[in-house]
Amino acid sequence: MKLKVCGMKFTENMQQVAALQPDYLGFIFYEKSKRNFEGIIPAFPKSIKKTGVFVNEYLEILVSLAQEYQLKAIQLHGDEAVSYINELKKHLPKVEIIKVFSIKDSFDFDVLKPYLETVDYFLFDTKGEEKGGNGVHFDWRVLEKYPFQKPFFLSGGIGLEDVEKLQEILQSNLPIYGLDVNSKFEIEPGKKNIEALKKFKNNVFTNVVK
Repeated sequence: MKLKVCGMKFTENMQQVAALQPDYLGFIFYEKSKRNFEGIIPAFPKSIKKTGVFVNEYLEILVSLAQEYQLKAIQLHGDEAVSYINELKKHLPKVEIIKVFSIKDSFDFDVLKPYLETVDYFLFDTKGEEKGGNGVHFDWRVLEKYPFQKPFFLSGGIGLEDVEKLQEILQSNLPIYGLDVNSKFEIEPGKKNIEALKKFKNNVFTNVVK
């Protein structure tokens, strides 16, 4: 079970988060996001996978940023087609590809079929006004009908108060690869509450994934 902390923006804060040793740190490269990242990413332990989050970005720009920042994973949060992802993989063959799909009260899992052989992971987030970071859950019961073995990240408003719900869903047979957290741990957009994250990782997260 992996932990991904997304929406990093401020250097000192991301160093503090990195000290907690999450498995993934997410940086949003999307100008319309209040967590849009510009600047320098400091050196992190190699165990932490720097993840770039993109929304319908031009392929050339995405590849350039991935190379500049030495990203280990790409999270696609838009309407990227399978053909786009296949072309992306030609340029970045060693980079993990995470494809996001947003859910509210229902979901047609058939739309995932074309991506099964192309992406490394899915990420299920809450459909809302923003492209992620809305701070609310979707109905996790929808995932009971997930028909595939492709592993996925669970996202969408996960916070400290969700330990019981997480324990329940993680005891199911669903291939949940990791938990993705963001807005519920923020002091302001892009700035994470270190003590809350520490509590989640050391207590809640550890207990949930035993």
